[in-house]
Amino acid sequence: QVQLVESGGGLVQAGDSLRLSCAAQGPSAASGPTFSSWHMGWFRQAPGKDREFVAAFSRNPADTRYAYSVAGRFTISRDNAKRMVYLQMNSLKPEDTAVYYCAADASNAPLTQAAGAYDYWGQGAQVTVSS
Repeated sequence: QVQLVESGGGLVQAGDSLRLSCAAQGPSAASGPTFSSWHMGWFRQAPGKDREFVAAFSRNPADTRYAYSVAGRFTISRDNAKRMVYLQMNSLKPEDTAVYYCAADASNAPLTQAAGAYDYWGQGAQVTVSS
C-alpha cells in the first residue's frame, strides 16, 4: 500500500509564502525507482467547492502543469530519491485558502489534471490565507 502524508500547511497573511511537502510511504513506495514512475499532483478543495487541480509533475521526462490561477506563483518539485514532492506557494491570496491534497498517479497514462486519474491521496493539509 501507499500512504501520502502532507505537511507544511498553516495560517499566513496575503502576500506570504508557504511550502507544502508530501512524503510517499509504505511498501509500494519503498523504492526511488517506483516513486519516480508516478505522476505526482497537488489538488485543493475550498469550503463548498469541488476539488480542483493545482499542479502536477510528471514521471520522466520531467514535465509540469499548473492551474491558471496559480501559474507564476506556485512551483511544484519532486525529489525521487527521498520520495518527496513539494509545492512552493508564493504571493498567497485569500482565494488560495483550501485543504491541499497530494496525489499520485501510478498508471502508464500521460500526465493529467483529472483528479479521477490519481490512485493515491493524502489526508490533506489546511492552508488559510488572511487578507
